[in-house]
Amino acid sequence: MARAIVIGGGIGGLTAAAALHQQGWTVTVLERAAALEPVGAGISLAPNSQRALDVIGLGDEIRDLAAWQGDGGLRTPGGHWLSRTDSKVLARRFGGALVLLHRATLVDVLSSRLPSTAVRTAQAAHLVDAGGPGRPAVVRTPDGELEADLVIGADGINSGVRGALFPAHPGPAYSGFTTWRMVVPAPERPFGSHETWGRGEIWGSHLMKDGRAYAYAAAGVPAGGRAPDGEKAELLRRFGDWHHPVPEILAAAHPGQVLRNDVYYMREALPAYHKGRVVLLGDAAHAMTPSLGQGGNQAIEDAVVLAHHVRPDGDLDAALAAYTKDRLPRTMDIVRKAYRMGRVNTTPVSAPAALLRNALIAGVNKLGPNLVLSTFDSVMDWWPPQSPQRSSTYASGASRT
Repeated sequence: MARAIVIGGGIGGLTAAAALHQQGWTVTVLERAAALEPVGAGISLAPNSQRALDVIGLGDEIRDLAAWQGDGGLRTPGGHWLSRTDSKVLARRFGGALVLLHRATLVDVLSSRLPSTAVRTAQAAHLVDAGGPGRPAVVRTPDGELEADLVIGADGINSGVRGALFPAHPGPAYSGFTTWRMVVPAPERPFGSHETWGRGEIWGSHLMKDGRAYAYAAAGVPAGGRAPDGEKAELLRRFGDWHHPVPEILAAAHPGQVLRNDVYYMREALPAYHKGRVVLLGDAAHAMTPSLGQGGNQAIEDAVVLAHHVRPDGDLDAALAAYTKDRLPRTMDIVRKAYRMGRVNTTPVSAPAALLRNALIAGVNKLGPNLVLSTFDSVMDWWPPQSPQRSSTYASGASRT
């Protein structure tokens, strides 16, 4: 039986493992950490990744976790609405609503689709040989070397697998901004999903179905910075006087719950997403800024497209070449779009420039919600290649209202 090894037990790696297991592969997931305990933050699953999860029978289970977000939009720090987003219009345009959930919940759902022995934790894995025609790939673990017909590098932005395959590639570059994230009990006062733009700073607040709120912030700052008195104190300085629910969320956050990460992205595309019998997916292949909320979504897409191409008894060389052909142009296009969006809302600007920007946004909003949502047309309207529901009419946008 064909054997696959997945290096990395995050969302992309587990989705790939579940999809390959469904195709008949014997799959082993090697995770460096002692347990499958993802970083304590939320993830937004868009209609494109929900359709990908339909392929492995998880789409509806994820959709059932959607929380009512109300009509959201973009605001100023004082609370003025610059644009409003009708959640029903979004759902009609892209075939579904956004689902916000904790990353740990998604990891649990994905790992439940694998045999109990498939995931091995505390296994720092290193690629020894990428393999080739007639030669398996070889991975070194603390327990010895393993051979596999296929190795999937899903080991994140600092991917060791990527470095082994393409040592001359410069790797991810700093985007110019850092982010903070937290999950806290939802404030008693209700609020709608929103993002707020300041002068080089942004804040977003969203509700999850389990009664908690997920919040994120970003600011254009040099790389490597840390607040001497803690990141919650830094957020209070930057955002403490912004509109509801920002102060309430910050008040509910324990200092240890606030995560800070500098944001890096794949400024230069890899020559391919595969080499020999090894393939990359997710951040290992195309790290992107969170500005379009597509990092995890694209990793899920990668996983189901990979499983579509690599059949246990098929031509692996041709399958991996087809995967690169399918995924590299799409993901790098989204990488570039997300970077441009991130620089727009995190680059420090003067007060007059911020007023002009806000006026332009408000003016565009008056032309209708479809114009604003058109930013996501080539992102959220994706369908997996193996979906029986895909239609040229929908993909062309003819059914949009």
